Amino acid sequence: DRAWLERELAAVGNTPIGVGFITWSLARQPELLDLALDHAPKAVMLSFGDFRPFVPRIRRTAAKLVVQVQTVAQARQTIDAGVDAIVAQGTEAGGHGGARATLPLVPAVVDIAGKTPVAAAGGIADGRGLAAALMLGAAGVLCGTAFYASREALAHANAKRAAVEGSGDATLRSSVFDTARGLDWPAEWNLRTLANDFTRRWHGDAAGLTHNIGRERQRFEAARDAGDTSIAAVIVGEAVDLVRTSEPAAAIVQRLVAEAQARLRMF
Repeated sequence: DRAWLERELAAVGNTPIGVGFITWSLARQPELLDLALDHAPKAVMLSFGDFRPFVPRIRRTAAKLVVQVQTVAQARQTIDAGVDAIVAQGTEAGGHGGARATLPLVPAVVDIAGKTPVAAAGGIADGRGLAAALMLGAAGVLCGTAFYASREALAHANAKRAAVEGSGDATLRSSVFDTARGLDWPAEWNLRTLANDFTRRWHGDAAGLTHNIGRERQRFEAARDAGDTSIAAVIVGEAVDLVRTSEPAAAIVQRLVAEAQARLRMF
């Protein structure tokens, strides 16, 4: 929303930044794009929704346009629009996503992307995943779960601990946390998190959660503020098995690259 975006933009000062938007939400408040572009971001990333109405405004600036997709059909739209980079996101990803798996989706997008670079996302949290993505033809990777427990991440300390102790076996895609937060996400994209008492109670019972939303939203918000991960969401993906410590983001990047280089030298 505007207040959050204004606060974050003010905090970075003259530091070079990129700005990402949930596209269907941006369509409801398109003036926020102008607010971001006024700060001359190096890149704008759009995910989840029709990005095409925003292309002309972004193209009038020096910002690079990155679009995240979950299907080959969506990727074709980005290529037709001439975006600067595509993120092909598999369903293994934490947070919102679609139904296609990373391993077959990425090369399918690469095959039609031509010279447009493709980044692989979903289920990648170490150098083996980076090396695998490069072997599939990706130009790089986009990682979220790998950095969830990093020192710089803004997640609650309890959520970071839950991620470090978590397993990809214990993640699921569900809409219960969107309902609890009052977010009307389109049905084609749901949210991958660690399962907890809240999902075990309400996953599969959307009508029941909606009927009890006054009480349950209050419980959820209190748990989120307190870092109670039995109720609050820990938004990580299937690669959470590979996150076993909290460390600086720079160390994570350096390790991913070194591991990938070592793997690629084997071939």
